[in-house]
Amino acid sequence: MTTFRRRVAEWRSPSLRRATLWVPQWFPQVAVFNVPQEAAMAFPHLQQPSFLLASLKADSVNKPFAQRCQDLAKVIEDFPAKELHAIFPWLVESIFGSLDGVLVGWNLRCLQGRVSPVEYSIAMEFLDPGGPMMKLVYKLQAEDYKFDFPVSYLPGPVKASIQERVLPDSPLYHNKVQFPPTGGLGLNLALNPFEYYMFFFALSLITQKPLPGTLHIRTSDCAYFILVDRYLSWFLPTEGSVLPALSSSPGGPNPSPAPRTPTMPFASYGLHHTSLLKRHISHQTSVNADPASHEIWRSETLLQVFVEMWLHHYSLEMYQKMQSPHAKESFTPTEEHVLVVRLLLKHLHAFSNSLKPEQVSPSTHSHATSPLEEFKRAAVPRFVQQKLYLFLQHCFGHWPLDASFRAVLEMWLSYLQPWRYAPEKQAQSSDCQARCVSERWAPFVQENLLMYTKLFVGFLSRALRTDLVSPKNALMVFRVAKVFAQPNLAEMIQKGEQLFLEPELVIPHRQHRLFTAPTFTGSFLSSWPPAVTDASFKVKSHVYSLEGQDCKYTPMFGPEVRTLVLRLAQLITQAKQTAKSISDQCGESTAGRPFLSWLGFCSTDTNGSYAANDLDEMGQDSVRKTDEYLEKALEYLCQMFRLSEAQLTQLTLALGTTQDENGKKQLPDCVVGEDGLILTPLGRYQIINGLRRFDIEYQGDSELQPIRSYEIASLVRVLFRLSSAINRRFAGPMAALCSRADFLGSFCRYHLTEPGLTDRHLLSPVARGCAARRPRGPRLSLRFLGSYRTLLSLLLAFFVASLFCIGPLPCALLLVLGYLLYAVAMTLLTERSKLHHL
Repeated sequence: MTTFRRRVAEWRSPSLRRATLWVPQWFPQVAVFNVPQEAAMAFPHLQQPSFLLASLKADSVNKPFAQRCQDLAKVIEDFPAKELHAIFPWLVESIFGSLDGVLVGWNLRCLQGRVSPVEYSIAMEFLDPGGPMMKLVYKLQAEDYKFDFPVSYLPGPVKASIQERVLPDSPLYHNKVQFPPTGGLGLNLALNPFEYYMFFFALSLITQKPLPGTLHIRTSDCAYFILVDRYLSWFLPTEGSVLPALSSSPGGPNPSPAPRTPTMPFASYGLHHTSLLKRHISHQTSVNADPASHEIWRSETLLQVFVEMWLHHYSLEMYQKMQSPHAKESFTPTEEHVLVVRLLLKHLHAFSNSLKPEQVSPSTHSHATSPLEEFKRAAVPRFVQQKLYLFLQHCFGHWPLDASFRAVLEMWLSYLQPWRYAPEKQAQSSDCQARCVSERWAPFVQENLLMYTKLFVGFLSRALRTDLVSPKNALMVFRVAKVFAQPNLAEMIQKGEQLFLEPELVIPHRQHRLFTAPTFTGSFLSSWPPAVTDASFKVKSHVYSLEGQDCKYTPMFGPEVRTLVLRLAQLITQAKQTAKSISDQCGESTAGRPFLSWLGFCSTDTNGSYAANDLDEMGQDSVRKTDEYLEKALEYLCQMFRLSEAQLTQLTLALGTTQDENGKKQLPDCVVGEDGLILTPLGRYQIINGLRRFDIEYQGDSELQPIRSYEIASLVRVLFRLSSAINRRFAGPMAALCSRADFLGSFCRYHLTEPGLTDRHLLSPVARGCAARRPRGPRLSLRFLGSYRTLLSLLLAFFVASLFCIGPLPCALLLVLGYLLYAVAMTLLTERSKLHHL
């Protein structure tokens, strides 16, 4: 410590004025601060700046990361809270970055053990729940220090609510809002050290800039993700009680971290609530209270902070406004954000399911129940459900239609299956039949009805707009169908819908509360009404609290959703056929392509075939996977909605997925209008996903069509100029010859005219108008001489003639004579065909 004491003495000298904030080597970025001025602004009540803070800032650029953390741990151990409180805000910001995202801090989202093992190990040890940083938090907590946190960096609905002088629903903000003095810059929250630390930790996932697209980092391997898991396991334990706060000194008493004074027993959370009311607090300490009652506030704070910072970005009013197609997104979550939220939900299920068997049922609840057990029962419905629902609704409606939606999908499915994280869950082999969902989960399903039904409909609408031929999209449909097809789950959902549709009294609207209401205490917990036993009322309370009383509920097993499921079943069938067609076509194009096709002897498909997707890149294995996923998904959908094989066959035929007599796919679904074919919505879907296509060919001026790969570009251009010159020079004589009624006129018409476009195909209105305006006089075309095929044929003819001792000139005369005979025959056949049609 002599180094730091010497630094403190040195900083009394006016020669040292500036220090630099240290940033780890794996994300080099340096910012410079004027320490005396910054300290004076941050702590106006101090007469002089913190020399300990200045010394730490100065050393931040002169020492390596390991030495820096070692010195910080020593400072936290030896210095009193009075000295440490000045460095706490700077230290938190230097670790997690600034709230505006300019400073990245230690950049825990990019720090991985396999890339930087030394720095990773040191950072994780320093920030561990039992490490030096948390010891600093508890040390300051014991002295009841407060730190200002700007309201402007809170999630949108919370910030808007506080600025409108309406207290947010979460008890996290009660008795913390600090109004600015006259001329102040803005509202602040007065947070205790633990809250301040967790606010920065949670918000660093949101405020820091997204990871570069070129930087491939597995989220589950990064330091931030691992720290979230450690904090959850420490403060929301599935076994035992919450560990007590660390002692500030060896052998010394534990600091009293709880913000409640004096110690008080916890009231029951209950299972439902309509508003946050003042909890009647008994100021008598319970002698037999569980030791967790002294530490449970940290568990509450951790959960509330994570939920508020990660999920509370959309309010019910904002969600309703977002249904407008002109609304702009206020917050867009990232895939990394969603993965961290999924980790939170999985741990919360394990935490809630770790209730003792005798305390699972509310009827067995007594005043002797541990506060931690009460918290387990209320954690998900009380703090998570509503905010998670709005978060998922936004993701389902605004997430891009690509494979990255898999992260949102798995987060949703994790929440829907709490039984997967129950302690009694038994491992089963993959070939065993899916275990039936126990009836003990019926209350959870009913009280989360919209999570199952409304979001299932949202997923259907997404699935109907995606390319199901893609293995990644097929896998998502399979995952959802498999989860919802678990035995007994569909029956539970139907029972919940029946309970909601029963007649019931109207539930009163939730009332907002103002800051001036003197009904709040320092407690994080608010009283809840007694447990409601009416199952119908519980379901209605859930639906109305999430959607409002004006919501229009669409039953999941009603006719509207059943129609969507039938349509999805049709598209699954089509996608299976398309995947097989692509596989067959790729095999044929690879194995059966002639060697001389580049010379033009084989027909060239200039229009392509099916739309490209990842199936083309991954080969036959992807075709097999896609077929398996879609086949099982269709089977699960038939189980859920009781679709018969006859229905599927009828729907498949109605869609026209069978092949025609020539073995080719039919045209996209369309109707014939006055101006030609008009695509239906189904037809547009078929074209976008490559299920069907039109046989498109060039129908413009044959002389002006693009130069093909089997043509000589320069020769084609020369021949076009020569043909144009001849046509301009002899336009009159050619027209006169073609107008003759004798054989010579027929011979000239065969060579100098081409059939009208309207005689060949049904055109769109625009093309038809262009064809009507295009002049169709007789003309000579020499473009065929620019083809590799024609030139090679001539060379072969001269080569064969040379073998028979026939010179070039006689050979040319023979070719001309042969063509004249061929042209005479074709002229006679053409005229006879015209007479036959007449």
